Amino acid sequence: MKKEYADYLLEKNRKDYNLIADIFSEKRERIWSEMKFLFDDYLIPGEKVLDLGCGNGRFYEAMKGKKVDYIGVDVSEKLIKIAQKRYPKAKFLVADALNLPFPNNYFDKVYAIALFHHIPSKEYRLKVLEQIKRVLKKNRLLILTVWNLSKNKKTRELLFKYSFLKLISSSKLDFKDIFYPWKSPKGKILVQRYIHIFNKKELKKITEKAGFKVEKIFQNDNIILVARK
Repeated sequence: MKKEYADYLLEKNRKDYNLIADIFSEKRERIWSEMKFLFDDYLIPGEKVLDLGCGNGRFYEAMKGKKVDYIGVDVSEKLIKIAQKRYPKAKFLVADALNLPFPNNYFDKVYAIALFHHIPSKEYRLKVLEQIKRVLKKNRLLILTVWNLSKNKKTRELLFKYSFLKLISSSKLDFKDIFYPWKSPKGKILVQRYIHIFNKKELKKITEKAGFKVEKIFQNDNIILVARK
């Protein structure tokens, strides 16, 4: 993917989430049940934790009881405003995952939940991982998830469509990239969100390329990766 188009997709992603921020937040009130163990089993009281791509801040709910030093970051200004209103005692910041505004070796743990599949191009995905590694303390953990869309019928149809367009040189996307529609309650398409469809092998490979040691990778409705710096 050309850098100019990847930059366009990043900006599109920010605008899309600003546009759907309210309705998106309403659909993300609670933590998915299959995700709770990521906080129950891995959080240690007193840790400094980055919630990268925090959205409306809902994962703070799972962390506040652990008494961690929490910072939530998202590129969407409107989602950060919603998070600040929901959790006024927590720290939230508008920031770009490609250029994190934190010192080296700053966090004990980084969560990147449902963020990475929205990052376009191999180059930018690697850069995000390198930024995470930079701000993470030595020997500490990254917990990263992406959507597991391989069994979704709609996704397979879209994957076929965009793969065909790529083959006939009618798409600027990379292979395994799609635009997935976000609809209003009345069924109107509000935005077409950029998504890269990962499998476990690809996710593990790029994480290791960034210098992490992958300790666990498995899948349910999501692909879940735990890696150590």
